[in-house]
Amino acid sequence: MAAAISALNAKIRSQPVLNYLCSTHFWGPASNFGIPIAAVMDTQKDPDIISGRMTVALLLYSGTFMRYAFAVSPKNYLLFACHFVNFGGQSTQGYRYLQYWNFGGKEAALQDKAKSEAKKIGADGKEMAEEAKEGTQGIADQAKAKAGDLKAKVVK
Repeated sequence: MAAAISALNAKIRSQPVLNYLCSTHFWGPASNFGIPIAAVMDTQKDPDIISGRMTVALLLYSGTFMRYAFAVSPKNYLLFACHFVNFGGQSTQGYRYLQYWNFGGKEAALQDKAKSEAKKIGADGKEMAEEAKEGTQGIADQAKAKAGDLKAKVVK
């Protein structure tokens, strides 16, 4: 059994593509790609939830491993690509964090939210006024009809 496994391993290692696909140079970065995917997806979320400390930590982590990807032999371009994407995503998150918390982004977001809520309340108020107007018009029409009926009875 051990000879069969050893023969299979030798066959896999003799083919460059399979050798690469079965190595940590492939599976390490491939499994690590969840971090940059999450970073890119998080750029669509509210900047209020961004952690400044974690963003800095991930920037340092990605910068370090981008350097490491070229320091190992053979150079690991997939690892470099993974951390390059993560570095870009974390840089975007860092910019969004600073914009929101330090450069007036929070106040602007609150102001925009207040304006949109005021417009919504105004539209709701107009709609309610229109409904009330239609309701009073219906009541007025019913009162005129009853008054006409009573007048007809009195005249007879």
